[in-house]
Formats: sequence, structure tokens, C-alpha cells
Amino acid sequence: MNGSRSPAPDSFAPATPPYLPQGVDQDADALAARIDAILPQTQCTKCGFDGCRPYAEAIAAGQAPIDRCPPGGSAGIAKLAALLGRAPVPLDPSCGSEGPLRVAHIDPSLCIGCTRCISACPVDAIIGAARRMHTVAEAMCSGCDLCVPACPVDCIVMIPPRAREARWTDEDAQAARQRFERRRSRLEAERSENERRLERYAPRTAPRTASGTASGIASQPGVPQAFMPDPRAQPPAADATHPPERCSQPTGGSAGAPPGAGDPDARRRALIDAAVRRARERLAAVGR
Repeated sequence: MNGSRSPAPDSFAPATPPYLPQGVDQDADALAARIDAILPQTQCTKCGFDGCRPYAEAIAAGQAPIDRCPPGGSAGIAKLAALLGRAPVPLDPSCGSEGPLRVAHIDPSLCIGCTRCISACPVDAIIGAARRMHTVAEAMCSGCDLCVPACPVDCIVMIPPRAREARWTDEDAQAARQRFERRRSRLEAERSENERRLERYAPRTAPRTASGTASGIASQPGVPQAFMPDPRAQPPAADATHPPERCSQPTGGSAGAPPGAGDPDARRRALIDAAVRRARERLAAVGR
């Protein structure tokens, strides 16, 4: 089950002749479901698709070969070949190599609780919370290793399972599919709820108009019209005899200018020094 992710699905194109031979059931949905039932449901994306179901749909549509699933290995390819009436083929080495099951392990001494691995796990096999140590439920881990590159401190490694057989069974695949579907439904519900909240609060954060007032404020209940500026009002014209005053920009050599007025870094240091001095004075006053 080792290997890197293969190229993006866009690189695939229907072959000539197509991957599906004549006489095979051409009902795309039904065929995709039968193919998906054969795939191991690790959701590892090593085939180049975003999960087992998209890969099954691509095979059913004649847009992908059957040799791109390292977790399924030669046994999975043989099952797909029998379903599609084709001769078995070797595993595509660009997708990875076949091997025994490996599960993720998080080093507790290095984990910083960033939750990135939790977001990356497609089957909800990682338990933890923000700024708390995470751990992997070994019985639920599919060995997809998607959490490994997601970790910013490299505290996740793939190891042989310690509390189960190093073999991915059909029962494991069914359970992983159920967890994957539940996770996808939960994320979709959270996304929809966030969108509803944004729509609910959007009128309160209306953009400001050219006059400097928030659009839609005048129509909100409880805002007296007397306090609303007249959008037709024009700013008063400048008096020729009394032109508007302008603040003179102090320079480093100007009389009365604060220290470092011409140097932003020096001014910042002066402000910090003044704050420290005031803090010391307050501490001294308390000590008396």
C-alpha cells in the first residue's frame, strides 16, 4: 500500500479502443456501484482521483484503466478484470507498489495539536482537539497516509499494525466506506450551515457608500432619520480669505519635533522606551 499520488485525473483520456469491452453493462451508475464495491475504500487518492467512488465512475465511463489501485493490488485488479470481461494487467508502478497494510502513528512528544491531520483523514480515524495531543484509532485507520504530508512537524509515520492483522479485509472496506460517507455528510452539513449564517448576517455588514455611511442603515428599524446624514449635502466650500489649515509635517531637524520624528524605527523605539518608563514609574509608586 505504498506509493505516491499519481497525476491528476485530467491527464486521463479515453483509450482507443475504450477500456470497456463490448457486451459489458453500459449503465454508468450501476456499473460504477459494482466497481466501487470491489475497490478497497481506503480513499488514498493514489489512483489520481479524489477517492474510490470517483475512480470507479471513471472506470465505468471508460476514462481510466483498472491498474491504478495499489491498496487493492493484484487481487483487486483480477476482480475488476473479471467484472469487465478483460484480462488482468499488472499494477501501474506510477501509482505505487503493493504491500502489507500500514497504519499511521503519531509521536506524542512532537504533536502540537494543529488538527491538520484530522482534517486530512478521510475516514475519521484520528482523535484529538486543537492544541491537544492527537492519536490514531488503529482499528479505523485505512493506511491512506494522507495525514503524513499534512503534518507540519513530521510527527506521523506509517508502521505495521500492532493490534490487528496487517491485512485489509472486505469488512474493513465496508466500515471505511460508511465512515467516509458519514464524514462527507457532516462536512456538507457544516458547509451549508456556515453559508446560512453568512447570508443571515450579511445585511449587518453592508458595504459603505461613497458618503461614508453603511448602505441600508437608514432602512433599519430604530435608527432615527434625524441622525442620518443627507446624501445630497455637499461639503462646505473653502473660504478664500481663510484657507483650510493643514498640519505641517515635522522633520528630523525641525524645532520642537519629537525625537526620531523623521525615522519610523526611531519613533517606534521612543514609544517603547516611554511605555517601559511609565511601567517602571507605576511599579515604583506601588512599592512606596
